[in-house]
Amino acid sequence: MRKDNQIVVDSKAFALRIIKFYKYLNEEKGVKVLSKQVLRSGTSIGANVRESVNAQSKMDFINKLSIALKEANETAYWLELLHETEIIDEKQFESIYDNCCKLTATLTKIIKSTKSNIKD
Repeated sequence: MRKDNQIVVDSKAFALRIIKFYKYLNEEKGVKVLSKQVLRSGTSIGANVRESVNAQSKMDFINKLSIALKEANETAYWLELLHETEIIDEKQFESIYDNCCKLTATLTKIIKSTKSNIKD
């Protein structure tokens, strides 16, 4: 695995952060259902990004990253619910939500760029 592939590095770091967040929600807050949802979608981002590294074609690459983008959007939704129900405070929310939004922006940029390169 190339170490200079920033989206791979960032999405894995986010997955590790989500796992720690899951443990906190589950053990400290007793939030079982929402914590599992965040765990599933938050770790799926990196898994799909990793799959995209060995895509069979540009379209397969776009497909894998599009799935990662959907998972990032779903993760943002669960984080918003956790915040709006006051399970997590503003500081906790802003930190992890910002991280998720940066991944979303990066994935969107890569997908758009790749689509543009296919047309050229």
